[in-house]
Parts: sequence; C-alpha cells; structure tokens
Amino acid sequence: MKLMLDVQIKSPAKKITYADRFFLIGSCFTEHIGRRLEELKFSTIQNPNGILFDPVSVSKSLNSYVDLKKYKQADLFYLNELWQSWNHHSLFSGMDANNVLLNINLSQRKAHEELKSATWLVITLGSSFSYQLTEDNQPVANCHRAPGQWFNKHMLTTEETVAALDESIQKLLVFNQTLQIIFTISPVRHIRDGVVENNRSKARLIEAVHQLVDKYSHVHYFPSYELVIDVLRDYRFYDVDLVHPNYAATEFVFEKFEDSFIDPDTRSYMEEIKKIASGYKHKPFQPQTQSHQSFLKSSFEKVRQLQEKLPELDFSKELTYFSKRNL
Repeated sequence: MKLMLDVQIKSPAKKITYADRFFLIGSCFTEHIGRRLEELKFSTIQNPNGILFDPVSVSKSLNSYVDLKKYKQADLFYLNELWQSWNHHSLFSGMDANNVLLNINLSQRKAHEELKSATWLVITLGSSFSYQLTEDNQPVANCHRAPGQWFNKHMLTTEETVAALDESIQKLLVFNQTLQIIFTISPVRHIRDGVVENNRSKARLIEAVHQLVDKYSHVHYFPSYELVIDVLRDYRFYDVDLVHPNYAATEFVFEKFEDSFIDPDTRSYMEEIKKIASGYKHKPFQPQTQSHQSFLKSSFEKVRQLQEKLPELDFSKELTYFSKRNL
C-alpha cells in the first residue's frame, strides 16, 4: 500500500562533494540545513546578516556582499538603548555604535570572500511579505520590535520577487562564474500573516523561483516546502507551535537533499562521519573500563584513516578526544 506521494526531485548534472564550499542565506530553515552540513564536515558559511525571510532582504544582502558595502554610522539607528541596523538581525545590535559597525563590516568582508570562493549558494525564502519604513519606503530585514506604525507591510508580487532575485543572480554571475544556486522555500508556516495569506505568500515565492530556474542553467530547485506540506502532510511532523517542522521532518528533508544533490561517494563518507560524530557525543558512565578504552582506540584509528582520505576536512577535535586513553 502506498502511503506517501512521491516528489520528483531533479538532480544537478554535477553533484556536491567535500571539495565544495557552501554559502547559505535566508530563513530559519536555512540554518537547519546549514547545521547538518556543518556536522558532516562540509565547509559552510550561514546568514552573514542573520536570518532573512523575504526576497528583497535576501537580494539586498547578496548585492552588498558582492559590492563589499561598508556600513557607516549613518546606516545605524538608535532604539531601546541599542544601535541597530535595519539590514541585520538583532544579534548585531549593541550599546556601542563603533563595535556594532566593526562586527557588521567584519561580517561583510568575510561574506564577500566566502561568496567569491563558494561553489554552492543555498537560498531559502520564507515569506513574500516585505516591510518598508513609512518615512522613506526603505525595505527592512528586521523590525527590531520598533512600533508597528513605523512600517508598511507589503506582499511582494511574483514580478517584484523575480526582479529582485534576478538582479542578484546577474551580479553573482559576474562575481563568481562557477557558482551553482539552489533555491528552496521554507516549510515554516508564517501563521501571524494568516493561513490564507501564508499560502498566497508561499505560492508567489514558488512561482518566482521556478521562473528563475527555467531561465538559468546553474539555478536549481529543492522542494523542502513540498516534502513537508505534500509528502509528510501530518501535524506530528511539526513542533508544538504547529508552525515549525520538528526534528523528524527536517531529517527527512535533509535525507532527500543528500539523495538528490550529493555525490554517492561523498555520501558514503558522510555515513562514516555520522558514526564518528555519534561516538564523539557519547558520554560513558565508566570511562576507565577496558571496553571504553578499546572503543576510543578503534575510533581514533577510524578517524585517522578518514583524515588521510579527506585531508581537506578538520577532524582535530575528534582526534584529540579519541586520543585521551588511559594507556
């Protein structure tokens, strides 16, 4: 009996290996994928501006990395005893404007360099809703709990989304000609906008992204949204807020990503790394026992052999941990 729909996922001609470098940007679901890639030893950089939800904020941030925009104090504003940036998450906010600018511009420099050398850019879009300041229509990526009357809320049209992202893709084509781009739509429901409005928002994102996939050979689509909404289709795959996919759902999505986008030989190494990570996290009740000492010794040898096969990866913390044997 067939209990789930199948989603046909188009794989890229050249799949991902450990020689590749990831740049991830977008909604909170970006960080689910990014954390799993980091745990599996892939080279990654995630959200240099912090979490971003709408296409305009994503596009504006990507353009700033390509152009190596340098932020000045005029780009900041003071609210709730903190200096803040409309283009950045509150994790960049602080009481000292100079420190805020230093951290923002260090992040800009790192993002510029990492994007230049990245082989894969993963863009996760969360919502079509964009916010602009009422005084000058400046788009903002984060409202920083400012009064609601400071902003106008606008659901971007499909055409506006395509235009913003297309501009960034054109800049990226010149900046990094080998870059492959993966778009995905976050399955997180933006229920504060309303159920119907959330579905309209997601539909516009999906249509816009597919127009770009059809236009560019190096732009791909991974159906995170469809895997959760149409394949899993059950609230048991959501957290208690009924909005965010839970661990089982995000693992299911990542497994589909592995199957479709990652090279088979690389996936075999990933399985070995998963076992090593599990052993690294294991906390023994009786670390002095001979069985645990043998486990450490065998694990150390497995890591050492894997390090020889994959010298570009960093296993230093695992080698240090497994070498702590009572000889």
